Amino acid sequence: MTYLALARKWRPRSFEDVVGQPHVVRALANALTSGRVHHAFLFAGTRGVGKTTVARILARCLNCERGVTAVPCGECAACKAIEEGRYVDLIEVDAASRTGIDDIRDLLDNVQYTPTAGRYKVYLVDEVHMLSKAAFNALLKTLEEPPPHVKFLFATTDPQKLPVTVLSRCLQFNLKRLPGSLIVDRMARICQAEGVTPEPGALARLARAAAGSMRDGLSLLDQALAFGDGTLRDADVAEMLGSLDRSRVLAILAAVAGADATTVLQSVQALDELVPDYQALLDDIASALQQIAVLQIAGVEALEEVEALDEITALAGSMDAETVQLYYQIAVTGRRDLPLAPDPRTGFEMALLRMLAFRPADAAVASPRVAPATRRVPLSTGPAAAAAAVQRDAPSQELTGAKDWEGFVKSLALDGAARQLALHAECLSVGREELHLTVDRNSAHLLTEQLRNRLATAIGQRLGSTVRLRLEVREAAGDTPAARQEQQQGEALQRARAALESDPNVRDLTDLFGAELLADTIKPAEVPDADNGSASSRPRGRKPRE
Repeated sequence: MTYLALARKWRPRSFEDVVGQPHVVRALANALTSGRVHHAFLFAGTRGVGKTTVARILARCLNCERGVTAVPCGECAACKAIEEGRYVDLIEVDAASRTGIDDIRDLLDNVQYTPTAGRYKVYLVDEVHMLSKAAFNALLKTLEEPPPHVKFLFATTDPQKLPVTVLSRCLQFNLKRLPGSLIVDRMARICQAEGVTPEPGALARLARAAAGSMRDGLSLLDQALAFGDGTLRDADVAEMLGSLDRSRVLAILAAVAGADATTVLQSVQALDELVPDYQALLDDIASALQQIAVLQIAGVEALEEVEALDEITALAGSMDAETVQLYYQIAVTGRRDLPLAPDPRTGFEMALLRMLAFRPADAAVASPRVAPATRRVPLSTGPAAAAAAVQRDAPSQELTGAKDWEGFVKSLALDGAARQLALHAECLSVGREELHLTVDRNSAHLLTEQLRNRLATAIGQRLGSTVRLRLEVREAAGDTPAARQEQQQGEALQRARAALESDPNVRDLTDLFGAELLADTIKPAEVPDADNGSASSRPRGRKPRE
């Protein structure tokens, strides 16, 4: 019996089966239901997202023997023939192999004739951007004024290469790359139907390798089932893809965060014996850094389902946000430059050494050139232990009392609304296990769960992850950095107004011309001091009105 690949066996047969493209399905279904069906459609998107599949479903909808409908019956002769690829009025053309004007002319010679068996004669042109300029020109006239019994369906992975004259004559639908969660869900349902019990980690690994393409994901699933002799285990999939266990990736990151160059180099040497895919390994490192950045900035609730969440959380507490961003950029750039390296291992190793060599000026971990031997974290200890070692040794901005709160806030890796929350908070007490803050009633709108988590994460980076943040609301405003700043601004404004009112030039204008000083336009400005170059507050106002 001939084996049918999973990507073909489980190809959607109706719009209800199409996943990840609701905007396309809805538009087509509404057009079919209302009878407003355009004569030319262009489906654009990356490989394996359903362009040709949607086009074939549309052809079935147009030629179903029960009438034009958004839900073809799937049982009539037309539906079955289209599904099996033998329908005479569905003409499929691969523009990658038939690019010339003669091919298009042969195709268009039959456009004028009515369909043989169906309601419409449907031309499905795949990879239409591969047609030559002359072929597009030959197609234009028919595309602009086609016979009423003809529909054109174009599919392309590169719509930018199509002439604007063609694009203007088509309804264009852009199909999106599929998120990993949708690919995992689809593969899980297929495995259930095929009688296979997969390990969750195996499906997630396959979905990451699919890179947004459902067809690639199902092809990899086919390959994994063959590799595992009908079973789907995470270890088998990792071996097939040449990827590594996630704990190894996180252990490398922990060693980098701990500035332990010796452990990093030993880890690379151990990994090289497994002959890994170094590009995929840099992808895994970049993916882990992205999850760490999301955790630091937006909190754990913003993360999708994450493998090894405890280790990711520990790493998020051992690195500041600037360092994570730098590491991510180095990983992405290292992946791009990997083909230029003398060999893949050298390129990968240099990317890690670059992370050790370059750090933001205020990074929490010392340079590896001065890191003591006690900072080294063996690979076997795991990311959690590495993060704990970094936390013990990392220098931090100490908060010894409530009076230090304003300076402490300035040292935190915060911006936007989270920084405003810190500035509008008053520090009541500081303990070894708890930091007690209050916010007045007028600033209570800042106390969202997301901003609380961002503030707690930033404080944990400075004081240690064991310090618990306690935030309360009280009626009256306290001694907050924002309140002190507002008071200082008010005092500076009063000084500026007094300086202008006592200025001799302003007095002369007032006395001679009856000029009026507009008090509400006066603003204090920081300008360089003429004597020593330092900044001092000087009044600034509009020209007096005469």
